Amino acid sequence: MITKMNHVSIFVLDQDSAYEFYVNKLGFKVHTDASMGPGMRWLTVCPPEQPDLEISLMAIAEGMMFKKEAAAQMRSMVSQGTFGFGVFECNDLMATYEELKAKGVEFKKEPTKEFYGYEALFKDDSGNWFSLGEKER
Repeated sequence: MITKMNHVSIFVLDQDSAYEFYVNKLGFKVHTDASMGPGMRWLTVCPPEQPDLEISLMAIAEGMMFKKEAAAQMRSMVSQGTFGFGVFECNDLMATYEELKAKGVEFKKEPTKEFYGYEALFKDDSGNWFSLGEKER
């Protein structure tokens, strides 16, 4: 029986830029940053309060996972914001929104009350978009 998920991938256009975004803007912690041979890097980060979930910042590059044409298509889809989505939680949406906005995070939707709580939408530096929510108390 499956008991939990411990790794998930977010496809990024550039791992160095993604490192800067996820660590220095979102405040995630680096779990693993290791070379995996020429031009390959295993880079995982995790939310500070969820260290058992590693988010792999996976570079979109020709090689083991993608053939040349597929890599180009994937890079296009990610950069246009048509691929990649996730949901993050926080305890105080307005404070987190203001903090991230001050750090240069681009929001697609300001915090609003929804039937399930409060939500804002933002993009990472590659074009992936995310919901940032606070559950209604």
